[in-house]
Amino acid sequence: MTGVPASATGGTGRPAPGGKLGSAAVNQASLWNIANILTMIRLVLVPGFVLLLLQDGGHDPVWRAWAWAAFAVAMITDVFDGHLARAYNLVTDFGKIADPIADKAIMAAGLICLSSLGDLPWWVTIVILARELGITLMRFWVIRHGVIPASRGGKMKTLAQGTAVGMYVLMLTGPLATLRFWVMAVAVVLTVVTGLDYVRQAIVLRRRGLAEERAARLASGGAGAAGGVSGAGGAGGAEGAVAAAEAPESAAQPPVPGPTSGSDASEVSTSDASTAGPAAGSGR
Repeated sequence: MTGVPASATGGTGRPAPGGKLGSAAVNQASLWNIANILTMIRLVLVPGFVLLLLQDGGHDPVWRAWAWAAFAVAMITDVFDGHLARAYNLVTDFGKIADPIADKAIMAAGLICLSSLGDLPWWVTIVILARELGITLMRFWVIRHGVIPASRGGKMKTLAQGTAVGMYVLMLTGPLATLRFWVMAVAVVLTVVTGLDYVRQAIVLRRRGLAEERAARLASGGAGAAGGVSGAGGAGGAEGAVAAAEAPESAAQPPVPGPTSGSDASEVSTSDASTAGPAAGSGR
Protein backbone atom coordinates (compact mmCIF):
# COMPACT_ATOMS: atom_id res chain seq x y z
CA MET A 1 0.00 0.00 0.00
CA THR A 2 1.15 3.50 -0.79
CA GLY A 3 -0.76 5.18 2.03
CA VAL A 4 -2.22 7.70 -0.44
CA PRO A 5 -6.03 7.85 -0.65
CA ALA A 6 -7.59 6.83 -3.93
CA SER A 7 -9.16 10.29 -4.26
CA ALA A 8 -5.71 11.84 -4.36
CA THR A 9 -4.23 9.27 -6.70
CA GLY A 10 -7.03 9.21 -9.21
CA GLY A 11 -7.81 5.56 -8.33
CA THR A 12 -4.52 4.22 -9.71
CA GLY A 13 -2.52 4.03 -6.50
CA ARG A 14 -0.06 6.70 -7.73
CA PRO A 15 -0.30 10.41 -6.90
CA ALA A 16 -1.95 12.32 -9.69
CA PRO A 17 0.15 15.11 -11.20
CA GLY A 18 -2.56 17.66 -10.47
CA GLY A 19 -3.33 16.40 -6.97
CA LYS A 20 -2.74 18.41 -3.83
CA LEU A 21 0.15 16.20 -2.74
CA GLY A 22 2.02 16.59 -6.03
CA SER A 23 1.28 20.32 -6.14
CA ALA A 24 2.65 20.86 -2.65
CA ALA A 25 5.80 18.92 -3.46
CA VAL A 26 6.42 20.97 -6.60
CA ASN A 27 5.90 24.26 -4.78
CA GLN A 28 8.24 23.20 -1.98
CA ALA A 29 10.98 22.17 -4.43
CA SER A 30 10.60 25.31 -6.53
CA LEU A 31 11.72 27.48 -3.60
CA TRP A 32 15.33 26.54 -4.40
CA ASN A 33 15.16 27.20 -8.13
CA ILE A 34 17.82 29.14 -10.02
CA ALA A 35 15.82 32.38 -10.06
CA ASN A 36 15.46 32.45 -6.26
CA ILE A 37 19.13 31.54 -5.81
CA LEU A 38 20.14 34.55 -7.93
CA THR A 39 17.88 36.75 -5.81
CA MET A 40 19.52 35.44 -2.64
CA ILE A 41 22.96 36.16 -4.10
CA ARG A 42 21.89 39.73 -4.79
CA LEU A 43 20.72 40.14 -1.20
CA VAL A 44 24.05 38.83 0.09
CA LEU A 45 25.94 41.22 -2.22
CA VAL A 46 24.35 44.30 -0.61
CA PRO A 47 26.44 44.34 2.60
CA GLY A 48 29.52 43.24 0.65
CA PHE A 49 29.04 46.12 -1.78
CA VAL A 50 28.74 48.62 1.08
CA LEU A 51 31.91 47.33 2.77
CA LEU A 52 33.92 47.51 -0.45
CA LEU A 53 32.65 51.00 -1.29
CA LEU A 54 33.46 52.44 2.14
CA GLN A 55 36.81 50.68 2.52
CA ASP A 56 39.71 53.06 3.42
CA GLY A 57 37.40 56.05 3.71
CA GLY A 58 35.63 55.35 0.45
CA HIS A 59 38.13 57.14 -1.80
CA ASP A 60 40.45 54.30 -2.80
CA PRO A 61 40.11 53.69 -6.57
CA VAL A 62 40.95 49.99 -6.23
CA TRP A 63 38.30 49.29 -3.59
CA ARG A 64 35.82 51.39 -5.55
CA ALA A 65 36.51 49.22 -8.59
CA TRP A 66 35.78 46.08 -6.54
CA ALA A 67 32.60 47.73 -5.25
CA TRP A 68 31.59 48.47 -8.84
CA ALA A 69 32.13 44.80 -9.72
CA ALA A 70 29.82 43.70 -6.88
CA PHE A 71 27.23 46.27 -7.94
CA ALA A 72 27.42 45.12 -11.57
CA VAL A 73 26.93 41.47 -10.59
CA ALA A 74 23.90 42.43 -8.50
CA MET A 75 22.32 44.35 -11.39
CA ILE A 76 23.01 41.52 -13.84
CA THR A 77 21.41 38.95 -11.55
CA ASP A 78 18.38 41.25 -11.35
CA VAL A 79 17.97 40.94 -15.12
CA PHE A 80 18.44 37.17 -15.25
CA ASP A 81 16.37 36.06 -12.25
CA GLY A 82 13.23 37.75 -13.50
CA HIS A 83 13.71 36.41 -17.03
CA LEU A 84 14.30 32.86 -15.81
CA ALA A 85 11.33 32.96 -13.44
CA ARG A 86 8.96 34.04 -16.22
CA ALA A 87 10.41 31.86 -18.98
CA TYR A 88 10.50 28.61 -16.98
CA ASN A 89 7.50 29.18 -14.69
CA LEU A 90 9.68 29.49 -11.58
CA VAL A 91 7.61 32.26 -9.96
CA THR A 92 7.21 31.71 -6.21
CA ASP A 93 5.86 33.73 -3.29
CA PHE A 94 9.41 34.09 -1.97
CA GLY A 95 10.57 35.53 -5.28
CA LYS A 96 7.67 37.98 -5.43
CA ILE A 97 8.70 39.39 -2.05
CA ALA A 98 12.50 39.04 -2.12
CA ASP A 99 13.13 40.29 -5.66
CA PRO A 100 11.83 43.88 -5.21
CA ILE A 101 13.46 44.04 -1.76
CA ALA A 102 16.85 43.09 -3.25
CA ASP A 103 16.44 45.61 -6.08
CA LYS A 104 15.67 48.51 -3.78
CA ALA A 105 18.27 47.45 -1.19
CA ILE A 106 21.22 47.52 -3.60
CA MET A 107 20.10 50.81 -5.16
CA ALA A 108 19.41 52.47 -1.81
CA ALA A 109 22.77 51.30 -0.45
CA GLY A 110 24.61 52.79 -3.41
CA LEU A 111 22.79 56.13 -3.30
CA ILE A 112 23.15 56.59 0.46
CA CYS A 113 26.84 55.66 0.44
CA LEU A 114 27.62 58.00 -2.46
CA SER A 115 25.79 60.88 -0.79
CA SER A 116 27.51 60.23 2.52
CA LEU A 117 30.88 60.34 0.70
CA GLY A 118 29.96 63.65 -0.92
CA ASP A 119 29.97 62.28 -4.47
CA LEU A 120 26.25 62.68 -5.03
CA PRO A 121 23.89 65.44 -3.80
CA TRP A 122 21.53 64.33 -1.06
CA TRP A 123 18.49 65.72 -2.86
CA VAL A 124 19.04 63.22 -5.69
CA THR A 125 19.10 60.35 -3.20
CA ILE A 126 16.00 61.66 -1.41
CA VAL A 127 14.00 62.09 -4.64
CA ILE A 128 14.81 58.60 -5.91
CA LEU A 129 14.25 56.80 -2.60
CA ALA A 130 11.04 58.73 -1.85
CA ARG A 131 9.69 57.77 -5.25
CA GLU A 132 10.58 54.09 -4.83
CA LEU A 133 9.09 53.88 -1.33
CA GLY A 134 5.97 55.82 -2.30
CA ILE A 135 5.26 53.67 -5.34
CA THR A 136 5.74 50.50 -3.29
CA LEU A 137 3.25 51.67 -0.66
CA MET A 138 0.83 52.77 -3.37
CA ARG A 139 0.92 49.32 -4.95
CA PHE A 140 -0.20 47.83 -1.62
CA TRP A 141 -2.91 50.53 -1.38
CA VAL A 142 -4.58 49.45 -4.65
CA ILE A 143 -3.63 45.76 -4.67
CA ARG A 144 -7.21 44.64 -3.85
CA HIS A 145 -8.42 46.38 -7.00
CA GLY A 146 -5.67 45.04 -9.26
CA VAL A 147 -1.95 45.08 -10.01
CA ILE A 148 -0.15 47.98 -11.69
CA PRO A 149 2.06 46.38 -14.37
CA ALA A 150 5.64 47.47 -14.89
CA SER A 151 5.81 49.94 -17.79
CA ARG A 152 8.51 50.43 -20.38
CA GLY A 153 9.32 53.77 -18.77
CA GLY A 154 9.83 52.02 -15.44
CA LYS A 155 12.30 49.60 -17.01
CA MET A 156 14.18 52.48 -18.65
CA LYS A 157 14.27 54.22 -15.26
CA THR A 158 15.80 51.16 -13.62
CA LEU A 159 18.43 50.89 -16.36
CA ALA A 160 19.29 54.59 -16.11
CA GLN A 161 19.56 54.45 -12.32
CA GLY A 162 21.79 51.39 -12.38
CA THR A 163 24.06 52.87 -15.04
CA ALA A 164 24.34 56.22 -13.27
CA VAL A 165 25.04 54.75 -9.83
CA GLY A 166 27.62 52.39 -11.33
CA MET A 167 29.39 55.31 -13.00
CA TYR A 168 29.41 57.25 -9.73
CA VAL A 169 30.85 54.27 -7.86
CA LEU A 170 33.84 54.35 -10.21
CA MET A 171 36.11 57.32 -9.59
CA LEU A 172 35.83 58.78 -13.08
CA THR A 173 37.44 62.01 -14.22
CA GLY A 174 37.30 64.24 -17.29
CA PRO A 175 34.60 63.71 -19.89
CA LEU A 176 33.39 60.51 -18.22
CA ALA A 177 32.68 62.44 -15.02
CA THR A 178 30.60 64.91 -17.04
CA LEU A 179 28.81 62.04 -18.79
CA ARG A 180 27.84 60.41 -15.52
CA PHE A 181 26.26 63.70 -14.39
CA TRP A 182 23.97 63.74 -17.41
CA VAL A 183 23.15 60.05 -17.05
CA MET A 184 22.09 60.69 -13.46
CA ALA A 185 20.03 63.68 -14.61
CA VAL A 186 18.18 61.43 -17.08
CA ALA A 187 17.65 58.88 -14.30
CA VAL A 188 16.13 61.52 -12.00
CA VAL A 189 13.79 62.79 -14.73
CA LEU A 190 12.63 59.26 -15.57
CA THR A 191 12.18 58.56 -11.85
CA VAL A 192 9.84 61.54 -11.40
CA VAL A 193 7.92 61.10 -14.66
CA THR A 194 7.30 57.36 -14.22
CA GLY A 195 6.36 57.95 -10.59
CA LEU A 196 3.65 60.42 -11.61
CA ASP A 197 2.42 57.96 -14.25
CA TYR A 198 2.15 55.21 -11.63
CA VAL A 199 0.14 57.56 -9.42
CA ARG A 200 -2.25 58.24 -12.31
CA GLN A 201 -2.65 54.51 -13.00
CA ALA A 202 -3.28 53.82 -9.31
CA ILE A 203 -6.04 56.46 -9.11
CA VAL A 204 -7.74 55.14 -12.26
CA LEU A 205 -7.46 51.56 -11.04
CA ARG A 206 -8.91 52.40 -7.63
CA ARG A 207 -11.83 54.36 -9.10
CA ARG A 208 -12.64 51.52 -11.47
CA GLY A 209 -12.45 48.99 -8.66
CA LEU A 210 -14.75 51.03 -6.40
CA ALA A 211 -17.25 51.48 -9.25
CA GLU A 212 -17.29 47.74 -9.88
CA GLU A 213 -17.82 47.05 -6.18
CA ARG A 214 -20.78 49.49 -6.05
CA ALA A 215 -22.30 47.92 -9.18
CA ALA A 216 -21.93 44.45 -7.66
CA ARG A 217 -23.62 45.55 -4.43
CA LEU A 218 -26.52 47.13 -6.34
CA ALA A 219 -26.92 44.01 -8.46
CA SER A 220 -26.96 41.73 -5.42
CA GLY A 221 -29.43 44.03 -3.64
CA GLY A 222 -31.78 44.08 -6.65
CA ALA A 223 -31.66 40.30 -6.92
CA GLY A 224 -32.49 39.95 -3.22
CA ALA A 225 -35.45 42.33 -3.48
CA ALA A 226 -36.81 40.52 -6.55
CA GLY A 227 -36.52 37.22 -4.74
CA GLY A 228 -38.41 38.58 -1.74
CA VAL A 229 -41.28 39.91 -3.92
CA SER A 230 -41.60 36.66 -5.83
CA GLY A 231 -41.58 34.72 -2.55
CA ALA A 232 -44.36 36.87 -1.10
CA GLY A 233 -46.42 36.51 -4.30
CA GLY A 234 -46.03 32.76 -4.19
CA ALA A 235 -47.15 32.60 -0.56
CA GLY A 236 -50.21 34.75 -1.33
CA GLY A 237 -51.15 32.56 -4.27
CA ALA A 238 -50.87 29.43 -2.15
CA GLU A 239 -53.13 30.90 0.54
CA GLY A 240 -55.71 31.88 -2.14
CA ALA A 241 -55.68 28.38 -3.57
CA VAL A 242 -56.25 26.84 -0.15
CA ALA A 243 -59.17 29.21 0.53
CA ALA A 244 -60.73 28.43 -2.84
CA ALA A 245 -60.46 24.71 -2.17
CA GLU A 246 -62.16 25.05 1.22
CA ALA A 247 -65.01 27.30 -0.04
CA PRO A 248 -67.12 24.54 -1.80
CA GLU A 249 -67.00 22.35 1.27
CA SER A 250 -68.40 25.10 3.49
CA ALA A 251 -71.09 25.97 0.90
CA ALA A 252 -72.18 22.33 0.58
CA GLN A 253 -72.79 21.91 4.30
CA PRO A 254 -76.38 23.02 5.48
CA PRO A 255 -76.51 25.62 8.22
CA VAL A 256 -76.94 24.19 11.68
CA PRO A 257 -79.74 25.96 13.65
CA GLY A 258 -78.60 27.23 16.94
CA PRO A 259 -80.40 26.55 20.21
CA THR A 260 -83.38 28.79 21.06
CA SER A 261 -82.94 30.82 24.18
CA GLY A 262 -85.59 31.03 26.90
CA SER A 263 -86.72 34.53 26.01
CA ASP A 264 -87.18 33.65 22.37
CA ALA A 265 -89.22 30.58 23.29
CA SER A 266 -91.54 32.57 25.57
CA GLU A 267 -92.09 35.19 22.86
CA VAL A 268 -92.99 32.50 20.36
CA SER A 269 -95.45 30.77 22.75
CA THR A 270 -97.12 34.08 23.64
CA SER A 271 -97.52 34.98 20.00
CA ASP A 272 -99.08 31.61 19.26
CA ALA A 273 -101.49 31.91 22.18
CA SER A 274 -102.68 35.34 21.15
CA THR A 275 -103.23 34.16 17.62
CA ALA A 276 -105.19 31.08 18.72
CA GLY A 277 -107.44 33.08 21.03
CA PRO A 278 -109.36 35.11 18.50
CA ALA A 279 -109.64 32.15 16.24
CA ALA A 280 -111.27 30.11 18.99
CA GLY A 281 -113.68 32.91 19.92
CA SER A 282 -114.90 33.42 16.47
CA GLY A 283 -115.67 29.75 16.27
CA ARG A 284 -118.06 29.95 19.15
